[in-house]
Amino acid sequence: MSHILHIDASARGAGSTTRQLTAQLVARLSEQGYGAQVTHRDLALSPPALLTETWVGANFTDDAERSADQKAALAASDELIAELEAADTIVIGVPVYNFAIPAALKAWVDLIARARRTFRYTDTGPEGLLKGKKAFLVVASGGVPVGSDYDFASGYLRHVLGFVGITDVTIIAADRQMSDEDAIARATASIDAVQQAA
Repeated sequence: MSHILHIDASARGAGSTTRQLTAQLVARLSEQGYGAQVTHRDLALSPPALLTETWVGANFTDDAERSADQKAALAASDELIAELEAADTIVIGVPVYNFAIPAALKAWVDLIARARRTFRYTDTGPEGLLKGKKAFLVVASGGVPVGSDYDFASGYLRHVLGFVGITDVTIIAADRQMSDEDAIARATASIDAVQQAA
């Protein structure tokens, strides 16, 4: 069954550009028969926990040797990774805060980038294990141009997703909204133009 993982990270509610646009994109994909199932993860409402020494120790312990406490420490990470593994397409809302991604989204990255689960090291270098998936990054900013030298959000997330094996990444930008009144309209047009194979 086709499955979309829809991730929001904006601290804003009804006034959020990324929430508005990710909802439009998920609806667009669903209209094409792709979104047979949608899982919505709101990182702002339920922020992932930050990494701790206990978490790191558990992660570096072999599965068969983990204690009950170590398994509990990794439970949230396991849940987030399972959502990624189940999804064919990932839609991520990326508001640019202080030139980078929100803290809750960075915490999500830290929990899903796990050696032996979402990537592994080989003789030829790291290999991502979440292959065959498509990702959309819906990026919104007040003044930062997406793709500029001081956009530390979109390039970072493209790299992280590629590192875990998701190399098919499309960026939909609603950037420079403080100076470009057409920014949201351009992003909406990009969403309307999305053609996704069912």
